Amino acid sequence: MNTEEHPHTRDVARLRRLAHRMDKAFRLPIVGVRVGWDSILGLVPGIGDTLALAPAAYILKEAHRLGAPPALLARMGANTGIDLVIGAVPLIGDLFDVGWKSNSRNVDLLQDHLDRQIARAPRTEDVEGRLSSHHPTLEG
Repeated sequence: MNTEEHPHTRDVARLRRLAHRMDKAFRLPIVGVRVGWDSILGLVPGIGDTLALAPAAYILKEAHRLGAPPALLARMGANTGIDLVIGAVPLIGDLFDVGWKSNSRNVDLLQDHLDRQIARAPRTEDVEGRLSSHHPTLEG
């Protein structure tokens, strides 16, 4: 089963679009660096970084729903926590947000996990041929 056929493909694509909006939606003129709503919200003192936490928490919730193991969820949570804590520091945090892109990091981690799960799963035709009651050599 390749990745395009896997049922999680649409879910991960949706999360990737959200991460893109939060981390890379806009290209800064002259410097060419990509920033997203996370960086823009981070400019709002006090509340901006907290508002940017909602989409990050949603990505974590969806990773849990898609079967991410506790160690992976902890790593993703650490990425989000680092973004929140350092992002809250005026100016330094804003610059850090531009480079850290925790939402994209987390979706990449989830994608890697799901790709490894897919690679380990037996091919459908192998399971069907050995275990199915519809096997041609079985009489019903």
